[in-house]
Amino acid sequence: MTADAASRAGPDPRELVASSPLSRGQIVAIAMCVLLNALDGFDVLSISFAAPGIAAQWHIDRAALGVVLSMELIGMAAGSLLLGLLCDRRGRRPTILLCLVLMALGMAGASQAGSVAILSACRLFTGLGIGGMLAATNAATAEFTNKRRHDMAVALMAAGYPLGAIIGGSIASVLLAHHGWRAVFLFGAGASLAAIPLVWFLLPETLAFLVRRNPPQALSRVNRTLVKWGHAAAEALPGPEPEDNRFPLARLFATGLRRTTFCLVVAYVAQILTFYFILKWTPKIVVDMGFNPSSAGGVLVWANVGGLAGAVTLSLLTGLVRARWLTIGSMVVSVLFVALFGRSAADLRQLSLLACVAGFFTNAGMVGLYALLAGAFPTAARGSGTGLVIGLGRGGAALSPVLAGMLFQAGSSLPRVALIMGLGSIVAAGAVLMLPRARSA
Repeated sequence: MTADAASRAGPDPRELVASSPLSRGQIVAIAMCVLLNALDGFDVLSISFAAPGIAAQWHIDRAALGVVLSMELIGMAAGSLLLGLLCDRRGRRPTILLCLVLMALGMAGASQAGSVAILSACRLFTGLGIGGMLAATNAATAEFTNKRRHDMAVALMAAGYPLGAIIGGSIASVLLAHHGWRAVFLFGAGASLAAIPLVWFLLPETLAFLVRRNPPQALSRVNRTLVKWGHAAAEALPGPEPEDNRFPLARLFATGLRRTTFCLVVAYVAQILTFYFILKWTPKIVVDMGFNPSSAGGVLVWANVGGLAGAVTLSLLTGLVRARWLTIGSMVVSVLFVALFGRSAADLRQLSLLACVAGFFTNAGMVGLYALLAGAFPTAARGSGTGLVIGLGRGGAALSPVLAGMLFQAGSSLPRVALIMGLGSIVAAGAVLMLPRARSA
């Protein structure tokens, strides 16, 4: 497109949205991403709520249970990488719809599983959809919002994760008390199916993707969204951007992004080791102290109440303090409270309080990482970059329940295991500290 033609086409739709106040349509789109991440949160933790019942019915030990708890994390690693690439090639919206189908099928299969092997396979399949969903919603939220509310919007999107765990966990506790562990997975399958029509009608493709990729009918699709968001229709789209012919993941290790990619991968892997120790092992730890599975699920709900409070608090503070420093501070403090949780007495009130505070800081650290991730990569590599970091991170996260299970099996005490698993946050804080300043802003 010539300069004269570009002038007649009017402002770039991406810049128009980025510099304008949030419209009602943008708020709805961001809210949908929060909802989808809430669904992710429940689907990930469904196995944690069901774990005590599974262990009791099938008589499996902690080491074997640790493997089952890790299977969707392995699937999430593959899903984040593969579907993150698809997100950049085919769009945020179709990737989200595909992820919902995968999640619904996996959860339905888990509800009918008759052995550890089949249940593990279903959780692996579910993880594919969960991993792709997180990469897609993180990229979509960053592109639906404006520059002013960027960090806050992404942090609120990440807050959907503990919100889903709180609401879903409360429902799961009722289901466990009356129907058993299989009902938890059936509920998750139904919720995933119910989200498909909501996405179809309420979640448009992002303008950033449409302008960059220029698929068929891109202009009409861009204009429909612009008009719904209160802007004038564009006469034409900006000219195509220069294509980078390298394999998408290779771009992330090119000069200018290499250090950013490395630091974010290390930070995500290390923080998620600590994060998933609390989320995956809390119900089993509480049951082993002599409490029933429903009470154990209640303690996990409190961990997610703290996680939600941490996410919202961090999102509000991003207007006052840089996300980089909020993230580092949350990670450092989380080590203390994860270690204290491991030293708690067998008292539900104390366990719930410490789980809540540990959840506050561990999840605030995770939310801070998502905010940094959303601004770290350019549009052309946002899905694949987010997918790579989350994918490798989830692969590392798969070690969290397995490592904790092996430590328990080897005879390590709960205080020692909690301290070891909590040290991941210190490594993560160091990696965030090493992020290039221009990117971490």
